[in-house]
Amino acid sequence: MKRKGFLAALVLACGVVVLGACRSNMEKSAEVSATDDSSAFVTLIDAVPDAILEIRYYGTYNFVGARIDGYLEPTALLTRVAADSLRAVSDDVVSQGYRLKIYDAYRPQMGVDNFVRWAENVSDTLMKAYFYPDLDKSVLFEQEYIYEKSGHTRGSTVDLTLFDMQTEKELDMGGTFDWFGPESHPDFCGNPETAEYTGDNSKSPAGRSITPEQFANRMILREAMLRHGFKPIDSEWWHFTLKDEPFPDTYFTFPVKQL
Repeated sequence: MKRKGFLAALVLACGVVVLGACRSNMEKSAEVSATDDSSAFVTLIDAVPDAILEIRYYGTYNFVGARIDGYLEPTALLTRVAADSLRAVSDDVVSQGYRLKIYDAYRPQMGVDNFVRWAENVSDTLMKAYFYPDLDKSVLFEQEYIYEKSGHTRGSTVDLTLFDMQTEKELDMGGTFDWFGPESHPDFCGNPETAEYTGDNSKSPAGRSITPEQFANRMILREAMLRHGFKPIDSEWWHFTLKDEPFPDTYFTFPVKQL
């Protein structure tokens, strides 16, 4: 939503705190606590040694175009239980000829706050052509691409893709991580419940599409994540949260760095 005033009014009227920047289907809770205690977390690569890291918010190739607050090192953190489940996913996909490639995992609250400030500055459109060419930046709050709270901050959510060990390239998913648009939805051009490709691209404002192979590649990732205890969301093919996450009502504030 373009207007800061509208957002402020919404917050005052509803008592709602909005958050994040990887769209999150967070459950609402009356009790939410914040802490900088990292004792229940592990460095992801220690738990999942086959994973490849490309931490987008440590670099500048992301929808903001700058390093995000709280990303002090190009590493990834997860709660221990989420990391253990992700190790099972990794073993699964390695047996199929792939490796996991991680874009983001735990995200500190200061990083989420950075996203919110960026979204409020509607004149900053440096990366529009790469991540949201079909959208006016003023609608990012309204269309729920940016929140003031993110499930990533609870520590059991991960953004990822697959790396093909035979071609030594990322598997072609038909779209980039953090693309703001219906082309990122798991049901774009197919039914994720049945893994059936339909070719239905009617939701794309620019008439974009993905191929049967690209849709099938998305399903390889999705099905492996679901087999090992993660749940998807309906807006991003790359985003998964541990079903039985250990801290459903806790938002962490410590920075991303090697533990």
